[in-house]
Amino acid sequence: MSLRLATCACGAIRLNVEGDPHVVSMCHCQVCQRRTGSTYSVHAYFSRRCVKIEGSPKTYSRTAESGRAIESYFCPDCGSTMFWGHPLDASQIGIPVGAFADPSFPLPEVSIFMPYKHPWIVVPDGVPTYEGHSPRMSQSGPVVPPLNLRAAS
Repeated sequence: MSLRLATCACGAIRLNVEGDPHVVSMCHCQVCQRRTGSTYSVHAYFSRRCVKIEGSPKTYSRTAESGRAIESYFCPDCGSTMFWGHPLDASQIGIPVGAFADPSFPLPEVSIFMPYKHPWIVVPDGVPTYEGHSPRMSQSGPVVPPLNLRAAS
């Protein structure tokens, strides 16, 4: 089983992740654009039980394109977004692929919220595109509660 490490820019928050992502997604929604300060987000969803969080991230609650609340967690020192709850599946945690700083990370499997994609962004060949969430992210999932965090000892 693969082990992955995601860190913030200053190293105060570390995510030790066991296993492969459930899905790797490119998201072009305007909320992700604002969250990243970029034109889209590439993120991977893992089972929450496979992620060990070290450090004490701060929380920001926002509303997703779906209208559901999402709790995002970021480093209080450097401001890096580290993870968030999946808006449709409470058992999943989303982690920005850039936090892994691993060029061998798996290619995105889907590209979502395409109506918001900047026209000069190129989606990799063969990656399915969707106007909203992909079928792998059902529209009927539960509202995600805040994560129960404890600083690693």
